[in-house]
Amino acid sequence: MSADVVGYSRLMGTDEAGTLSRLNILRRELIDPAIAAHWGRIVKLMGDGALVEFASAVDAVTCAIEIQRQLRERDASGSEANPIQFRIGINVGDIIIEGEDILGDGVNIAARVEGIAEPGGISISEDAWRQVQGKVAANFVDAGEQSLKNIGRPVRVYRLGLAPKAASASEPPRPTLALSDKPSIAVLAFNNMSGDPEQEYFSDGISEDIITDLSKLSELHVIARNSTFTYKGKPVDVKQVGRDLGVRYVLEGSVRKAGNRVRVTGQLIDAESGAHIWADRFDRDLTDIFAVQDELAREIIAALKIKLSEAEKAVIVGSSTSNEGAHDFFLRGREALYRPKRDREMFTEATACFRRAIELDPNYAAPYAGLGFAYVLDYQHHWSDTSENSLPQAERLISESISKDDKDPFAHYVAAMIGMWKKDYEWWAREADLALSLNPNYALAINVRGLVHIYTGEPAKAIPLHRARDSPRPSPTIV
Repeated sequence: MSADVVGYSRLMGTDEAGTLSRLNILRRELIDPAIAAHWGRIVKLMGDGALVEFASAVDAVTCAIEIQRQLRERDASGSEANPIQFRIGINVGDIIIEGEDILGDGVNIAARVEGIAEPGGISISEDAWRQVQGKVAANFVDAGEQSLKNIGRPVRVYRLGLAPKAASASEPPRPTLALSDKPSIAVLAFNNMSGDPEQEYFSDGISEDIITDLSKLSELHVIARNSTFTYKGKPVDVKQVGRDLGVRYVLEGSVRKAGNRVRVTGQLIDAESGAHIWADRFDRDLTDIFAVQDELAREIIAALKIKLSEAEKAVIVGSSTSNEGAHDFFLRGREALYRPKRDREMFTEATACFRRAIELDPNYAAPYAGLGFAYVLDYQHHWSDTSENSLPQAERLISESISKDDKDPFAHYVAAMIGMWKKDYEWWAREADLALSLNPNYALAINVRGLVHIYTGEPAKAIPLHRARDSPRPSPTIV
């Protein structure tokens, strides 16, 4: 993805200090968080422009749309007489890696495609368009073949018509996805009924843990968290959710936490007929929350008539801690990592929560993995003052986590990410395979396994993996 400021020289000539200040604010508050949330890597900044690398064309286009929409919303407020606008261009192609830089025709075409984008608009090459067609809710307009400067062949370009977000009626309907040949389920975000918005992390954490437990079953197709959490806080038509995500069953629920008591409700619905398959309510002490999650997962499995193998019975177990406080801090840290805005503040909060969880239960494996992943992100985005040391720190923490619990797919996924940044392809592939052996539905592990094939010169092998990851589309996520 290539982006630059429209009329940068004019803006600098009019108000150099003010323009630089506004650009820094936009980067800090809008652009950098959007790139981080969509798993982009800022390769370099060039005055008024930026070059960003993504592992997925869908991530790149979704990120570009989010940036331009947020900029338009700012412009609509009328707070600036001369608002800053960007052009964005996106291409999919081969690149040459030199240290931290990337070069080659793939990069050059992105820059040239960006140059013909409209102010405030996005242009993408035909190669990028093929990757995102039907996966991104945007209106693509064929701008025909374009002769681009210093590019030897014409390139067909598509422009994205970006209507204001509120005008969703003009957007094309989401495609209906075919049902999996296995039983399929989407777990929606459980409603927080505690009357305290600060408890949102707790209800989201229970939803996430149920998704993780169900994902471990090879005979069940489970949709990733960030696809299902897009419905959070909205009126839900279960039949439409089933069509949108290509699933037969939808699980809804709620969590009410009061003092040392918690109530969890769940209902399993047939998305084709709207009929209720199963429903139950659990009123327990907070110390029993792990048992509640196990019982809920097992009742769903029984309702779907899925037979567990002995290995699957062993991995469908609760948390590796009995310390309620440690688990609570782990949930807080994990939710911090999930936030769309990833920055130094988020990193500081997440690491503090994970460290507190470890203090409360030094044998609890999950917060070591969470802390390790926070350091992987710090190595990528340079939030701390010592980010060059963050990868070895992450490696030490993940080794500690796996030594305490080698059945956690998240820990092996983070280990695979460490292998990726170390360019240790055998380690990368081995840890991704281990994560998938423990959780066959793990979208991020599927993605990172596909990336191994891309980086080792076997991109054809990555295609079915990335198709599985992108349809239904899980947004970038952590676990």
